[in-house]
Amino acid sequence: MNSTLDLSTEKMREIGYSVIDAIVEHVSTLKDQPVGAKGDPATLLPRFAGPPPEQGAEFAPLLERLRQEVFHHTMHVDHPRFFAYVPGPSNFIGIMADALASGFNVFAGTWIGGSGAAAVELATLGWLRDWCGLPPTTAGQFVSGGSMANFAGLAVARQVKLGENIDGATVYYSDQAHSSLEKGLRLLGIPRERIRKLPSDAGFRLPVDKLARRIAADRASGLRPFCVIANAGTTNTGAVDPLPELARLCRDQDLWLHIDGAYGAAAVICDRGRAALEGLGLADSLSLDPHKWLFQPFEIGCILVRDGRHLRSTFQILPEYLQDTYQRSAEINLTDHGLQLTRGFRALKLWLSIEAFGLASFRDAIGRGFELADFTERTLRAMPGWEIVAPSQMGIVCFRFASADDAAHSQLVQTMLRDGYALITSTVLRGQTVLRTCTINPRTTEADIAESLRRLDRFARTGPESKRSR
Repeated sequence: MNSTLDLSTEKMREIGYSVIDAIVEHVSTLKDQPVGAKGDPATLLPRFAGPPPEQGAEFAPLLERLRQEVFHHTMHVDHPRFFAYVPGPSNFIGIMADALASGFNVFAGTWIGGSGAAAVELATLGWLRDWCGLPPTTAGQFVSGGSMANFAGLAVARQVKLGENIDGATVYYSDQAHSSLEKGLRLLGIPRERIRKLPSDAGFRLPVDKLARRIAADRASGLRPFCVIANAGTTNTGAVDPLPELARLCRDQDLWLHIDGAYGAAAVICDRGRAALEGLGLADSLSLDPHKWLFQPFEIGCILVRDGRHLRSTFQILPEYLQDTYQRSAEINLTDHGLQLTRGFRALKLWLSIEAFGLASFRDAIGRGFELADFTERTLRAMPGWEIVAPSQMGIVCFRFASADDAAHSQLVQTMLRDGYALITSTVLRGQTVLRTCTINPRTTEADIAESLRRLDRFARTGPESKRSR
């Protein structure tokens, strides 16, 4: 029994080295591993069922159990041939930063609790603010991901535009918007019947003219439009809504403009992304996810609000047990910018990896994602029987096998999963099931893409009975 939960220096080093060795082995051999595996609940869940042990065990067999029974049964979203959903490419410096933040057990909620951490977070938020073209008045914080970032931005929008009275409040976005938006709005008290999900245009973008007409109709019927949500890179196709036009409409109509840039906003640091994201800096609030196109380990999302005072007016509460944290006006307590008081040091991994690799490396890595999507599209166009449904845009391509129905496309995903070489998943566009690739991992090669599409083509032509061919 070890009631102090303490270990000797030698034992800590032994365990620590074994963990680092396991991580390095995984990262360095990732390209040679299957893209991932999905466990069978009938066999996997019983392995972890039952009461906890009364007595402890040696660490080495526990680590091996984790490798075999947990990490084996995961999708390796940082795998160079993981083209599904939105990959999380990660980087080793970010991984080590998370180890440091955890090892030093940094509390990043108040200045008194973690002033060094707050300084790093504020500096890193300043980088993101400047890259996105937002003014110096902007404030924000790092959160778990895009869902919480969107929730925070919408909470500020509700507070600023509606106050305590949300009667008749309506909000607008396209049918390509992320599901986290509806979830957040419902938690904020906006009923589903007042969430206007407008059909997107031919380019899967929010149509400004139809939006303006719907706002006018709602006002005429006594409702209270308060917020428009624009996409800066949709999950489905990478589409970017017409941000300058939407900003103009919102300004004229006194509406809050929240831009969901969880996927695409980080691309603004490269030339091609900046051109695609014109108007990004016109947002009243903006979400983005560094664990996507800034290559950080999970979890790190970000919310930025154009007028930082609105963050504090929405979230700041001053209980008596925190009175010692508010002694000097120059000290910034990041708990006032969001829901969490207890906050980890998420900023460290983004700050440290940019300091270690340099911004130019990140800029080139993002540009690589655009180039790989272009290569994917060109390769598919040269393959007989395949058709492009949504061309290369912000690192995403959507396509179909012309002679296959929706069920066959869904089956192709399962066949790819069983094969293990690569993973491509599906989505639905205009009521039709399509396949979709997202190629933002800078360690992906053209050869990875070519071989993955070759296998996909063979599976499409031979059917689901194709066997694993690695």
